[in-house]
Amino acid sequence: FYVERAYRTPDYGTWERGSKYNNGSTEIHASSIGLAKSSLESINGVNLFGEQGTSSSVIYVDIDAHNRNRTIFESILPRESNSKNTDAALLSTIGWPAFALHEEDIKNRTISKVLRKLKGKYGIKRYLRDGYRTVLEDNKRRFYKPAEIKLFDGIECEWPIFYIMMLIDKVFQHDKDGIEYYSQLIKPLLYDSEEGKLVPKFFYVPKENIDEEKRVPGSMTRYPSAEGTTDGTFMLGQSVYFISQLLVNGLLNVNDLDPIRRHLPASERPKVNMRYSSFQITPPDLVIQVILIAESARLQQLLATYGIQTQTPHQIEPIQIWSPKELSKAYEYLGVNRKLGLTGRPKRPFGVLSTSKIYRVCGSTVLCYPLVFEVSDFYLAQDVPIMLDDLKNDLAFLSKCWKLSGRPTFCMIIRENNVRGPNFEEFLNLLAQFKRGDVDGIRVRLGKLQSLITSGCVEHLDFLDKIGDPSDIFVPFEEKTVGASFKSLTEIPKLPELNDATLRYNEQDLMRKANWDLIHMLKLTDGIYSQSQILRVLFQREGANFWIEGESIVQKMEHLIHLAGLYKEWSVVRLQSALLHKTVDSLAPSVTTILVRGKQVTVGVYGHEEEVLDKPVSPGFLQDLIFKICLPYNIQEAVLQQELILGIGKLIATSPDLFDGILKIRIGWFVRAMRFELEQDDEGIELHDLSPNDVKGMLIAVLVRNVYEADLRTPLQKRQLDGALNRVPKDFYDRVWSILEKTPYGIKVAGYLLPQQPTLSDMTMYELNFSLLVEQMLSKIVDPAYRQIMVETFMVVSTMLERNPEASFDQAVNMDKIIMDAFEEFQRDLSKSEGHEKQDEMTKFYSTPPNVKHGTSRYLTKAVINNLLEGEMKFVSDDMCSVS
Repeated sequence: FYVERAYRTPDYGTWERGSKYNNGSTEIHASSIGLAKSSLESINGVNLFGEQGTSSSVIYVDIDAHNRNRTIFESILPRESNSKNTDAALLSTIGWPAFALHEEDIKNRTISKVLRKLKGKYGIKRYLRDGYRTVLEDNKRRFYKPAEIKLFDGIECEWPIFYIMMLIDKVFQHDKDGIEYYSQLIKPLLYDSEEGKLVPKFFYVPKENIDEEKRVPGSMTRYPSAEGTTDGTFMLGQSVYFISQLLVNGLLNVNDLDPIRRHLPASERPKVNMRYSSFQITPPDLVIQVILIAESARLQQLLATYGIQTQTPHQIEPIQIWSPKELSKAYEYLGVNRKLGLTGRPKRPFGVLSTSKIYRVCGSTVLCYPLVFEVSDFYLAQDVPIMLDDLKNDLAFLSKCWKLSGRPTFCMIIRENNVRGPNFEEFLNLLAQFKRGDVDGIRVRLGKLQSLITSGCVEHLDFLDKIGDPSDIFVPFEEKTVGASFKSLTEIPKLPELNDATLRYNEQDLMRKANWDLIHMLKLTDGIYSQSQILRVLFQREGANFWIEGESIVQKMEHLIHLAGLYKEWSVVRLQSALLHKTVDSLAPSVTTILVRGKQVTVGVYGHEEEVLDKPVSPGFLQDLIFKICLPYNIQEAVLQQELILGIGKLIATSPDLFDGILKIRIGWFVRAMRFELEQDDEGIELHDLSPNDVKGMLIAVLVRNVYEADLRTPLQKRQLDGALNRVPKDFYDRVWSILEKTPYGIKVAGYLLPQQPTLSDMTMYELNFSLLVEQMLSKIVDPAYRQIMVETFMVVSTMLERNPEASFDQAVNMDKIIMDAFEEFQRDLSKSEGHEKQDEMTKFYSTPPNVKHGTSRYLTKAVINNLLEGEMKFVSDDMCSVS
């Protein structure tokens, strides 16, 4: 339970120093996640007491948790953490002994980066600016002071042990040239002692050589540590060296060193046993088994008239169908030990990988349906198109991420509500794809459950054998008992027309009315929107304990949410759901999914305060935060932002390229971007009027068009969208770093000063923490288009400094002043050519392309030159500033 959360748990890393700054702060490390992933794969299904052990000593691994560790590990690589661009700890993670990675492309990029950044003549550095055991480190202090790590830049100790680990890796790869190369690198580093060759722990730069080593990296002689030379043996290094020599000389076989064959792809490893699920690679010809379960006999009859064959819960007896919540309840018994005071598995939800196994429970067979078919308290379940889209996403995820022996078995629950309304044809089309055996390129096999069990992945939950009668604890999915059958859609009752469908009350008038007047009005109207207006006033006035004719106001609001969903009145659904503080399932995991991909998330209504989420949080904390920060300004956004977090979490996992250049995902600003998009259509539609599926489609459209259709937009539209999405050019943060190097007094944006020191001393150009610091500065800007002009201004200033390396700013560079100077010049030219009066509103400036004859880049460049002539820049030579 502890290890499976590694993907979201900041820790102190392999070197037990936390972040690179060694100031007591923790962060998420790829090496830690990789070791956890390997551990989960290695221990799954193992009986701790071997053949003599009982079912109580078998280790079970949650495949969804394993997959989260795997995907996050691979997405962080080749980076180690936010502060460490790379780290030698990754060598022992992706190679021997963990062998956490078998994707050759990522593995090669990771090793290449370690060697490119950290390799020296005497070994490999642990990470950049690592002060451990350098002569400048104060070993009396546990933590470093701010900016202290700058002292260690270029003089980090070099460790021969990492050469030895690379040598072992080459032996596993049967790479003779690599074996010879690293053998030759290691040989001169060994210390000749009376006992034989010793491996020094590290090599350091002596104090008298530090300045010259920093000036000419790699030029100075380094000296070996006392450990591994004159003061005993460096046991770890010596052990690894002995192992390498045994391998190289053929005295030890790689399978002796790696008896569980971690170095092989999962499908080639020996199976621990056949009773419990085991890992393998995803087969290229994977087929997903699909079972269609109709919730009632009459629904089954209706679907049969369209050629769709289903089964009912009665027809598959004695096999039971469980919800994901029942499966979660079963796993709460895993690991319970009253003698040791241990409770079982925490109540964590299961994903589609776990629900695609077939389970044996106390002699019974159990099939689970995925979360997408769960009847949820949140309104997304009322939107059939989004349910179908999520279903397809689940199938795509299974086809990509299934890594167990046996086929996945996908149980689809079809409810009568699914066939009501205008989406039935779309629903039928999906079922027809199932019948054909292909859903958007994913191979599926439709069949009866009894015939598909033998080819499925079966998991034995032996730890439940002593709980007694499972029917006393678990509640299976029951068949719905209904009246007469219906043979076609025309026989399904249609929704009645509402008399007051378009009725809207004046909000201020309602606020002035007494409760009894409002209750009387509520009785007289059947309009969904008008009922919503009245219930909102009563709820905000009296709270959740108010009763209306024997029914609580909460019950009336719940009923209205259901009714509004049927009539597709999504604005009402969102308003009432937000008032009742409803929270979508999997919200906190979605935030975590975004964070571990190196992004930050902010919640809050556009134009108002925002809260930054930079580490995983609990569901309760997240719920309280969203409602606290959104409700005062826009009630519906409290639930709309939840929809977006959920959608972004899924998108970033499947299409991460859509978020290239976006480091901080500001949900309120994403809402603003989507409203920009709606404004282009000019149909007067509000975002909260759209169905959840349309909102999701709008989110995707905004991201896709911003990436792939940018040329089809006006300069104003492009700036508004880029600014609202917080997207920046590929090398933007590197360019800000280069500007900061030339500005001793820092950079000022919207009143926020980014100081040169200790920023440059604490950080390096390519580390993620610096980029996040720049985003913190840019987040002070309140207008999306202005933010984008600011980004363009940074690019112009950077280009100027790049072409004039002798130039630097002699005071804090005021980026807002540069923009306003450019705007003033733009207005003067506009006034001369078109006779426009001077104004403060910058829309015309935003609407001007950057790179044309009279484009914004021209004015920004001129403004930078003017700032130079006014004395805000200085030159180390007499040459004039070069513009082109």
